[in-house]
Amino acid sequence: MVDTVKRFDNRVESYVRSRPHYPYAVLACLVEEYGLGPISIVADVGAGTGLLTRLLLIAGCTVQAVEPNERMRLAAAALLGGHPGYHSVAGTAEATSLPARSVDFVTAGQAFHWFDPPTARQEFQRILRPGGRVALVWNARREQGSPFLDGYQAIIARFGLDYTQVDHARVVDATTLAGFFGAAGYREHAFVNLQALDLLAVIDRLSSTSYMPAPDHPTYPAMVAAIETLFAAAAQHDRVIMEYDAKLYVGRL
Repeated sequence: MVDTVKRFDNRVESYVRSRPHYPYAVLACLVEEYGLGPISIVADVGAGTGLLTRLLLIAGCTVQAVEPNERMRLAAAALLGGHPGYHSVAGTAEATSLPARSVDFVTAGQAFHWFDPPTARQEFQRILRPGGRVALVWNARREQGSPFLDGYQAIIARFGLDYTQVDHARVVDATTLAGFFGAAGYREHAFVNLQALDLLAVIDRLSSTSYMPAPDHPTYPAMVAAIETLFAAAAQHDRVIMEYDAKLYVGRL
């Protein structure tokens, strides 16, 4: 059974250093098309280290950052705790601990694939105000298209531990989303997101991924050696480009 809470315990520092931010186009879409703004109260569920929370705070929202992992909550609080709109909440998607009908939006950045969709749906319906929306966001890494992307995916295929069981692109599909949003349906948006990385950042980026070996795993040194070989072959001006499609799914429940 996958431990969805503690599997990032030994990866928080790498996560903070290397995970890509969400493009401002995601925020612009939520503001311009769905009315997100300074009067919005948002439950950012599975908030992690606060990558999506940060974007919501930029819009002036009041954000209840709901996260079950204590180390990730502490990392987010260290980065965002000085913001007046930020509130850290120990909770899960299935039991947020938030009051009924208390939020205008529920968001989840890089997290929905860890939820139990039927139970999370009930909880989101409980905490949303009438007319409230759910917005699910992923930075979906491109797996091919350049020598670096091709080689990075080959390293994942070689060293990955439970990649096919937990990678969001393989466990969340149109059927899952349709079942979650229900009869009201949802809209999909996509935005290009690019991340320039040096060698240490590439190692951190891969190490931050829960399905890859952590530093205490016996195959970690071989994985790092493979990254170093790939970087030497693919880097230009000591950088490689990780390419993502930032995908946004928005709907009412």
